[in-house]
Amino acid sequence: MDVPRILAEGFKFPEGPAVLPDGSVILTEIAGGQLSRVMPDGKVSLVAKTGGGPNGIAIGPDGACYVCNNGGGEYRPGSFMSIGPASDYAGGYIQRVDVATGEVRKLYTHCGERRLSAPNDIVFDVHGGFYFTDFGKKHHHTRDHGGLYYASTDGSSIVEVAWPVNCPNGVGLSPDGKVLYAADTEASRLWAFDITAPGVIRKHAFPSPNGGRLVCGLPGYQRFDSLAVQANGDICVATLVTGHITVISPAGQVVRQMKMPDVYPTNICFGGADMRTAYITLSAAGQLAVMPWPEAGLRLNF
Repeated sequence: MDVPRILAEGFKFPEGPAVLPDGSVILTEIAGGQLSRVMPDGKVSLVAKTGGGPNGIAIGPDGACYVCNNGGGEYRPGSFMSIGPASDYAGGYIQRVDVATGEVRKLYTHCGERRLSAPNDIVFDVHGGFYFTDFGKKHHHTRDHGGLYYASTDGSSIVEVAWPVNCPNGVGLSPDGKVLYAADTEASRLWAFDITAPGVIRKHAFPSPNGGRLVCGLPGYQRFDSLAVQANGDICVATLVTGHITVISPAGQVVRQMKMPDVYPTNICFGGADMRTAYITLSAAGQLAVMPWPEAGLRLNF
């Protein structure tokens, strides 16, 4: 059986990998407040200092990197997990980063009058707009509600897709672009939202708590993080605590669980000519791993 190979390490809570055309990988460092680039030989360089807590990213139609920033966290010495908001936290936001120059621009801080709390993960549709999850900020004794949003790249339009959602983390689109998947972290549940138009879903009535339909939930203490979709439509969900990548079919069957050498494999993305090279962030260890994958990943829109 193929096992992950460590491509690079020394990151401060790595997340949100995205493969560029040259085979390099951009990832975020949540606790480091920056984007880093890993070349195929493992060499690491700085892309941009974003501040806050950069989380999920996606490459847009203009070639820029769009960043979900949770606004930053407070960390105990020696711990990679935040214990609450940073002292200067004022809300989360969406940023645009020019990969070539490192220029950082803030696109969205609000949806209408609602302040974004902790944007987490992002995916572009074929129309050039993007869906993103807002995880909801965890405070010392309370937490904000999370939600799903849809926005344009020019900063002119953002709409609420589903709200409230408990702890929406990873997000992805089905191969035909008609279904939006979102992973609920604390409940280890995978939800599907049926898209009727860009940024619009067909909301399921009660007992759905968020307008979506439940695809799958896992037993025991497991937590869902980010996700990626395979070309065959199966959904690969990074699964915390047990340390797996869980592959789930659209019908809700667990196809397989691939064990990772870390209890916090937070994200997976695909690259290579045949899209069968998986890059996985191992956040407890601060590493980026790479391995062959049994199925081809879905090629993203941009």
